[in-house]
Amino acid sequence: MTWESGLAVPILTMNKALKGQVQQRANGVCEYCRAQAQFSPSSFSVEHIIPLVKGGVDDLDNLAFACQGCNNVKFTATEAPDPLTGEVVPLFHPRNDNWDAHFKWDQQFEYLEGITPTGRATVERLQMNRLSLVNLRQALVAFGKHPPVTE
Repeated sequence: MTWESGLAVPILTMNKALKGQVQQRANGVCEYCRAQAQFSPSSFSVEHIIPLVKGGVDDLDNLAFACQGCNNVKFTATEAPDPLTGEVVPLFHPRNDNWDAHFKWDQQFEYLEGITPTGRATVERLQMNRLSLVNLRQALVAFGKHPPVTE
């Protein structure tokens, strides 16, 4: 691991094999918003669920496949307020939490709804219903390509 000069954030040199394992485990789908890499205009990345700067480790169990939108807004966050109660709760953890227990699609499969405090906080913090993503979901639904098969 190397450190970029002037930043307190480590710049990780991750090998291709590890990145490939993370992507394969996720079936090419963002582990947060369920965006599909094959249809995304933006690249996907391997992100640290618990950031290195918060004590996370560079290990397969702490890595998630994430679209650039979710990765950018999550940054180093591990918790956020539940928009319903205001209580600060942990964000969704792809290795420890079951996605279906925290999120559901609306009837048109265009919007994600948080069904738990963690789900609601994650939808809000990661902006999982950002306009570009909703537009892409609408188009993919029309072609029978959304929601993705995740297992």
